[in-house]
Order: sequence, then structure tokens, then C-alpha cells
Amino acid sequence: MTLEAPSVETPAGELPPAPPRPAVELAVRVAGVVIAVLAAGLTAVLELFLSPLRLGGVPIGVAVPAAVLANLAISWFAVTTVGRRWALAPPWAVWTLIMFFAAGTRTTEGDYLISADDWVALVTILAGSLTFAVYTYKLILRRAPVTKQ
Repeated sequence: MTLEAPSVETPAGELPPAPPRPAVELAVRVAGVVIAVLAAGLTAVLELFLSPLRLGGVPIGVAVPAAVLANLAISWFAVTTVGRRWALAPPWAVWTLIMFFAAGTRTTEGDYLISADDWVALVTILAGSLTFAVYTYKLILRRAPVTKQ
């Protein structure tokens, strides 16, 4: 006794779905990179505002997990939307440049945006950039699926 898989037929009036048009696919990819870059810039500024947060005079360090989670989500979004590994580079560069700019810029009063003794901000920069790096490393190690011909 042999079991056969049921045949799946499309009804006579329906056509199979058309493949996506190249122009639409390009627009989605470009929009994915733009949104990822904007999100990286927004989260970098938000994390800079969260770094001096204190509770009873003690820094609470909420910027560190915020940076890790946000950068992980941005990495996933960029690579998934664009479908290419290089899509991770633009948001990573924007986030890192904003953090380096904040670390090296003085206010009009002569203060640094991120001081050398603000461990939360320094760990945020380290953890946030390492999140992008680890995600990239995992993408490199992931093997491409083997197709049978």
C-alpha cells in the first residue's frame, strides 16, 4: 500500500502569484537601509541621554542594555530587509560616528558630552559596537544553504 501526497492544483480562474518586480524590490531595499540608518542615529542619541541617569546618586546603567538590544534589532532589521550582509555597515558606521563625536566634543561651557569617568557611557560605546561586531561575525560564520541540482 503506497500513500501519495494529495495534488495541489490552482483553480482555473486563479493565477500563481507574480514574482516581485525589480523596482519594488530595490525600493524596499533602499528603504530598509534608510530606516536602519535613521534608527541607529535615533537610538545613539537616546542612549547618550540615558547614560547619565542616576538613582539616588548611583548610575543605573540602563543605556548599556538599551544599546545592546537596539543595535541587535537594527542589525537584524537591516540584514533581513535588504537581504545582504553589507546592509549592516551603514547603521553601524552612523551609530559609531555619533558615539565618537559625542565622546570627543566639548560643550560651549568646556565640558565633554561623555567624560572619561562616565563608565556607563564608555561601556555603552563598547557594548553597542560589539553588538554590531558579533552580529556580523555570526553572519560570516553562517554557512550558505547547499542547493541540490
